[in-house]
Amino acid sequence: MKTFNIDEERHQRIGFPEIVYGRSKPLDYVRNILEYYTDKGENTLITKLQSQKADILSEEYQHSFYDPVSEVFILRKTENDDTNAKVAILSGGTSDAFIVNEVYYTLSFLGVPSERIMDIGVSGIHRLLTRVEKIRQYDVLIVVAGFEGALPTVVGGLLPQPVIAVPTSVGYGVSKNGQAALSTMLSSCANGITVVNIDNGYGAAIAAIRILNMIGR
Repeated sequence: MKTFNIDEERHQRIGFPEIVYGRSKPLDYVRNILEYYTDKGENTLITKLQSQKADILSEEYQHSFYDPVSEVFILRKTENDDTNAKVAILSGGTSDAFIVNEVYYTLSFLGVPSERIMDIGVSGIHRLLTRVEKIRQYDVLIVVAGFEGALPTVVGGLLPQPVIAVPTSVGYGVSKNGQAALSTMLSSCANGITVVNIDNGYGAAIAAIRILNMIGR
C-alpha cells in the first residue's frame, strides 16, 4: 500500500521537484519511494540517508549513486559539466565537506554546475584573498562554515553576489553543534546575507536555484 504522497506538481509550481529526506524514514519506506520513481521513469534524490540503508539500496539499484560523506543518494547518477559553473561553494575547512557535498550533489541533480572551493577559512584568510578575483565570476556564493562561522561575513564584505550562509555543526565546546556559527551568521555586519539552518546544505542549494531561476527570467 502506498503510504506517501509525492508533490508531483512542485516543479511546475515553483521550479524544482520534491526532494526526499531520508534520515527518519525506514528502509522499506524509502524503497517504496524509489520504486515509485522507477515505475514513472524519473530520477530522485534523497538527503541524509544513512549508509546502512544506502548500502542495501545501492545493491538493488545498480545505476544509483551514493556519497557517504554527505549521505546523498541519487536513483540514477547525474553527470554535469562544471566548466561554466554558476555557483561557488566556499567552505572554511575540509571538516565541512559533508555539507559542501550535499550542496554540490543537490545542485548537480538539478542540472546546475557548481565548483567547490574548500579550506579557505578566516584562520588563514590569505587563502581566501588570493581567490577573490576567481570567486567574483560566479552568480551565487554558498558559504559553509563551522566553529565561529565568520567566513560568510568576510565574503559578504568583499564580494557583491548573493551570499547564502550555511552554519555547520563543526567545532569544539561552546560551538554548541553549530549554534555559535548560526548566531554569528544571523548577526553578521555584512549586508544582505541569507542564512539557512544548521547543516542544511540542501536548503542552501535550493535557495541558489530560486535566485538563478529569477536571473534566467
